[in-house]
Amino acid sequence: MNIEQARFNMVEQQIRPWEVLDITVLDLLYEVRREDFVPEAWRGLAFVDMEIPLGLGETMLSPKLEARLLQELRLKKSDRVLEVGTGSGYMAALLGRLSATVTTVEIHPQLAAHAARTLKTHGHDNVSVEVGDAAQGWRPGSQWDAIVLTGSVPVLPQSFLDAVAPGGCLLAVVGDAPAMEVIRWKRDGAGALRSETLFETVVPPLHHALQPVRFQF
Repeated sequence: MNIEQARFNMVEQQIRPWEVLDITVLDLLYEVRREDFVPEAWRGLAFVDMEIPLGLGETMLSPKLEARLLQELRLKKSDRVLEVGTGSGYMAALLGRLSATVTTVEIHPQLAAHAARTLKTHGHDNVSVEVGDAAQGWRPGSQWDAIVLTGSVPVLPQSFLDAVAPGGCLLAVVGDAPAMEVIRWKRDGAGALRSETLFETVVPPLHHALQPVRFQF
């Protein structure tokens, strides 16, 4: 397989058509090698439009969704980022290239350890991998310039909204399959939060995600 041709095809045939047009994001997809974060058994499919298994019932997001989420965060080099759901570490690597620091939290110690090694090996020194259950928030009282949840939640816990710093944003996939929406919340300088629905998608839920009250008849 011609790796660079496959990478080019991923960007031009999957990602650009999905309204990812930010040249900084597109250039980054050539710089950060996705195949370095894909399990060896699946490396030949690193650039395919699919969710790649990581073991323990977890998967990588599809390339086009990773790129679209990255674009919609609109990161600045001074941003402090929180990622919930480390997985392979690839999304954290992308986030780290566009921000000051990234704290990424993974519920599975085995995946966290593997991601931390991969990130260190490839020089992503501003990314910190932590082990824990962050489905309903992380480090109470802390605030972040950008927060992204890489798994879906039926409802978004208030703790995440409280953790958005002034001028910051939060990106999450909210809802139940097959009806999920990517929603972005932004906090203005006065402290007010505003939300907007960006697009529809379906991704696996976070473990222990907050559940809404569901009526039974």
